[in-house]
Amino acid sequence: MPFAPSVVSPALRSRARRVVRFGVLGAARITPTALVKPARRTGKAVVVAVAARDQGRAELYARKHGIPRVVSTYAELINDPDIDAVYNPLPNGLHGYWTIEALKAGKHVRAVAEADGAHPGLVVMEAFHYQYHPLARRLVEIVRSGELGNIENIDVAFSAPLWKRGDIRYQLALAGGATMDMGCYPVSLLRLLAPGPRVIGAEAKLSSPGVDRAMDARFSLSDGGTAHIGCSMFSSSILRMHAEVTGTDGRISVFNPFSPQYGHRMKVTTSLGSRKERFSRRATYDYQLDAFVAAVEDGTSFPTSSVDAIRTMELIDAIYLAAGLPVRQPTPPGVTRSDAAAT
Repeated sequence: MPFAPSVVSPALRSRARRVVRFGVLGAARITPTALVKPARRTGKAVVVAVAARDQGRAELYARKHGIPRVVSTYAELINDPDIDAVYNPLPNGLHGYWTIEALKAGKHVRAVAEADGAHPGLVVMEAFHYQYHPLARRLVEIVRSGELGNIENIDVAFSAPLWKRGDIRYQLALAGGATMDMGCYPVSLLRLLAPGPRVIGAEAKLSSPGVDRAMDARFSLSDGGTAHIGCSMFSSSILRMHAEVTGTDGRISVFNPFSPQYGHRMKVTTSLGSRKERFSRRATYDYQLDAFVAAVEDGTSFPTSSVDAIRTMELIDAIYLAAGLPVRQPTPPGVTRSDAAAT
């Protein structure tokens, strides 16, 4: 569920402080929340075009969300000279191919990326939007400050009911599965809190051969502690959104670290007592868009780099292998959703 690569070109530098013009690949449900509305709220970007495999669906989508242009194909959108950046919310298995195509075309892209090293001058950002919110930054600050002492255990979970017949999340050919969809967030946060976790075991519940509807994974930490992540799209755990870090000198617990704009709670308990901390209800996506535009216009650094994205994906692969499941593979570009459902 990620963000992307961006190219910083002389042409874009010359238009600094003007809005970044986005094109969107596909008519995904996440795009209005993750990009269209944040662009309008911040005034730093504008969505100018959309392309989808179904032209009629793209036209309906554009009218509904106030997107002025519909482009016939993904390739045409990527090569459009009036588009600065591409938002890529396609199925997981298609992220890599269309990201690389957009990089070749010299676009700023929002998607998972592994190939920016071959494109000097490009900025690659993965869309873990929660990392840009003050709550996540404060959580990391407290853990790294030593206030909790030596970290003994970390537990992170993200579960929500996502059951719909034919959903891309349940299609192996589109790199589906709970760990890829919900679980990437706990994995990402675990890596933020404790660099270098190693998988020591994992158990999956399957919706079909190779596709996990739920996953529990256990880790050892480099300083001797342990960790656990849980995720599910369909299981007895209807709704879980929490992170808890226990150390020798205290504990911190957070409800809803991934979308705190919808409500959150952070409690820190040490020998000195307990305290609660609260944070802005501004959307994580707005903070993320601010960071993306700053990287494009000013070269400002950011945490969710391509190197970080690769490390997260390596840990996800290790979880699948520990659970006895195949690692997710890129989807060939000619494969459609209906093709994938039939495999």
